[in-house]
Amino acid sequence: MIVAGIFTPLENVMTHILVWLHGTAGLSWAWSIVALTVIVRILLVPVAVRQIHSMQSLQLHAPEMKRIQQQWKHDRQRQQEELMKFYRENKINPYASCLPFVFQIPIFISLYYTLRHFNFQDHDPGSSVTWLHLVDITAHTAVGWGPLLLVIYVVSQLTSSYFMSTQMQSNAQRLMIMVLPVVFVPVWLRFPTGLMIYWVTTNLWTTGQGLVSRKLIPRPAPPPKRTSRTPPKETVTTNEQSSPSSSSRPVRTAAPRRVKKRRGGGRPRR
Repeated sequence: MIVAGIFTPLENVMTHILVWLHGTAGLSWAWSIVALTVIVRILLVPVAVRQIHSMQSLQLHAPEMKRIQQQWKHDRQRQQEELMKFYRENKINPYASCLPFVFQIPIFISLYYTLRHFNFQDHDPGSSVTWLHLVDITAHTAVGWGPLLLVIYVVSQLTSSYFMSTQMQSNAQRLMIMVLPVVFVPVWLRFPTGLMIYWVTTNLWTTGQGLVSRKLIPRPAPPPKRTSRTPPKETVTTNEQSSPSSSSRPVRTAAPRRVKKRRGGGRPRR
C-alpha cells in the first residue's frame, strides 16, 4: 500500500495518457500501451546516449582500471579510492549503464498499478482490451496466448541484453544480465499481459537502439599508450623552450686554421 501511495501521482499521469491515446488518438487500449512505451523511450534517449558513451569509456580504460585493481588488491578501501579518482579524472560515470533501467522502474510500477486499478470498460464500454485478438491486457500472462508473448519477451530481452553485455568487461556481469530474463519467467506469469506488452516493446526499442548507435555514435579515441621510452611532457617542453635554435647549424668557437703559402707565387718548380 505504501508503494502504491508513492507512485499514485505517476499512476494518475499514466491513466491520463492512456485515456488520451485511446480517446483522442483513436488507438485501442493495447496499442495505447505500445504508444506509451515509445513515448517513454523517446524521453530516455539522452540518458541512453550518455549510457553508451560511459560504457565505451569504461571499455577503453579497462586495462588501466585493471592495473589499479591489481596494484591495490590487498587494500580494498585504497582500491576504491584510486578507482573513484580515476573516474573523476577521466569523466567516467560507472553507474550510467544502469540509468535507463532505473528510470524505467517507476514507469513500470506505475503502469502495473494503472492496469490493476483501471477499469477500461468504464471509460469506453464498447472498446476491446484484447491485443491482436490473442491476449487480454488485463488478464495474467499465464492465461490464453500469454505464454507465447512470454516467449517473445524472453527472446527480446536476451537480444537487448546482448547489446549491453558486449560493452561489459566482467564475465559475471554478462552472465547475470543474460540469465535474469529466464529467472523471472515464473514471476511474469502472475503479471497482467499489458505489462508484458510494455516490456516487449521496450526490449525491441533497445535492440533497435543498439543497432543504430553502433553506426551513428562514434567510439571515443583510445588514450595514448605510454611506454618506458616515452619522455615526460614537461621535459620535452623545457628542452624546446631552452633551445629554440637547436635545428640551426652550430657556430665554431675555435680559431681558424692557417694555410702556409708557397714561395714563388705558389706555383711548383719543374
